[in-house]
Amino acid sequence: MHTIEKKSITKAWAGAIASVSFANAEPAKEFPSTQLPILSGKIPNGLRGRLYRNGPGRLERGGNRVGHWFDGDGAILGVHFTDAGVTGVYRYVQTAEYQAETKVDKFLYGVYGMHTPGPIWKRWGQKIKNAANTSVLALPDKLLALWEATNPYALDLETLETKGLDDLGALDNGLPYSAHYKRDADTGEIFNFGVSMGSSVELNLYKSDRTGKIIQKAAFKLDRYSIIHDFVLTQRYLVFFMPPMRMKMLPLMLGLATFSESFLWEPQLGTQVLIFDRENLSLVSRGETDPWFNWHFGNGYEDEDGSVILDVVRYSDFQQTNEYLREIPTGETHTVQKGQLWQVRLNPQTAKVTATQEIINRRCEFPVVQRSQVGQPWRYTYISLMPQGTDTGKELLGAIARFDYKTETLTEADLGENRYPSEPIHAQDSQNPEQGWLLTVVYDGNSDSSEIWVFDSDRLDAEPICKLGLPSVIPHSFHGTWNPA
Repeated sequence: MHTIEKKSITKAWAGAIASVSFANAEPAKEFPSTQLPILSGKIPNGLRGRLYRNGPGRLERGGNRVGHWFDGDGAILGVHFTDAGVTGVYRYVQTAEYQAETKVDKFLYGVYGMHTPGPIWKRWGQKIKNAANTSVLALPDKLLALWEATNPYALDLETLETKGLDDLGALDNGLPYSAHYKRDADTGEIFNFGVSMGSSVELNLYKSDRTGKIIQKAAFKLDRYSIIHDFVLTQRYLVFFMPPMRMKMLPLMLGLATFSESFLWEPQLGTQVLIFDRENLSLVSRGETDPWFNWHFGNGYEDEDGSVILDVVRYSDFQQTNEYLREIPTGETHTVQKGQLWQVRLNPQTAKVTATQEIINRRCEFPVVQRSQVGQPWRYTYISLMPQGTDTGKELLGAIARFDYKTETLTEADLGENRYPSEPIHAQDSQNPEQGWLLTVVYDGNSDSSEIWVFDSDRLDAEPICKLGLPSVIPHSFHGTWNPA
């Protein structure tokens, strides 16, 4: 934790960081279901459904700031596109820990980058807070607020009212359920994972039906604890890359170091490749490739010769990206970190990487594809991007783009100066399957306001089809989803 100091904000993006943007460091404010005004353009007739986004909405309590961007309390934005217009609602996830800290207006729990408050001996054996701040999974009867380290929280799809922890029928004893599930559009099956620590480190694999109920699970022992944040689903496999990291367990257990401070980057270990059969969740192969770190994959599929082809945002190491993310809640960043989009080809029977190719040689993150193409051959990857000529150490991603693998071209949306988009989300038109839309939440640092921008996915370099106003600033968020009507 850090005491908040009043200072001048040097970059416009800091206006959407809850611990530095408002007078007296007030957190982002909830708002009930509210009709959203159309600022420009027209809502497409075939854009019907709900956009959900999740991210850290509160980064301070009682004059103290969180230790890392990952520590903020999760808050969900829901935007409902209907025949009657568009409404928006924004609510914090009412986790047990959030309610307890709200009652006393101070931090009570450790998270990823902060200790449990108080003397060291009080940190031993303390549970960490479920921040519920990373992503969302829309199911037929509920919305799940996802995090990394324990069960998800279930919310009402319409009102975002918190219902409580959800074990999906099989997450015994608080088993972790990751923020990066994969959903097969054809079968409706949902695949996910979670890494747990006990007497051993285990990679837990889950297969759910379309309602979210877990119908199969397996556990695989890992040889060390590393950050595994995302994975790839293909027609036959689940593909994992484990970065070359270890954890300093003793300082962590004694409360001398946070999770964020406990990771050691050991490139000599190489990146471990793990391939599992998606039908029975058994290990198919295990191999090793060059050292790199990654948070997010775009997509993957199997080529005609059986090779797996995937794209991933790669970093040269862990420390730089982690330090940059730690700096964000302060409102100023100084660490230069550069993730670039790469394509990887591998043999799933041997877990051997046979080819790699850099696709976008610019700082980028949050690669996504059309929902119906997850695990299938695809042409377009949509991504958040750093505009050309930007100071990469001091700015957030300020553009969105589409990479076309067929023509090998990048089409970029120019949002203008001091505007910062969220991860782009693809929405298929309900009336014309050939038409797609791209939705992003834009923070406008010029007016200190947040808006929803809708682009034609085939014309990203044109003006947005529609802009909608939001009642208040929505802090920069991590991940979202589109739930078609």
